[in-house]
Amino acid sequence: METHKRVLGILYIVTGLFQILLFSFLSAIFSTLFPHLVEKAGEGAWALQWVSSLGGVIAITLIVVFAIPSLIAGVGILNNKQWALVLALILGCFKLFSFPIGTIIGIYTIWVFSEHQKQIKTTT
Repeated sequence: METHKRVLGILYIVTGLFQILLFSFLSAIFSTLFPHLVEKAGEGAWALQWVSSLGGVIAITLIVVFAIPSLIAGVGILNNKQWALVLALILGCFKLFSFPIGTIIGIYTIWVFSEHQKQIKTTT
């Protein structure tokens, strides 16, 4: 069971880092692209500026809500913290909607959590 927890912790760290890189990359592309579009837009420039700022806020929000907690859960699982498995379960439920990789990680998380709970019940 400890091997599965270690794999789960590593998966959460890797996915958290990947999400941070992805959102940062997309934010950089949009912050580079939108000023050129605003320049060419003329009267509709205000809408593009609004969309540009909204996109940055959404990217930062997604990093704070999903990527950073994934890193925290992964590090916590690797350090055998009890709360980290619960955090990973919550994040795993959200990952179920991210088909196909997130779904696999979410199912694996639920399985590891349920096996951990069975192991706790049999030892007490």
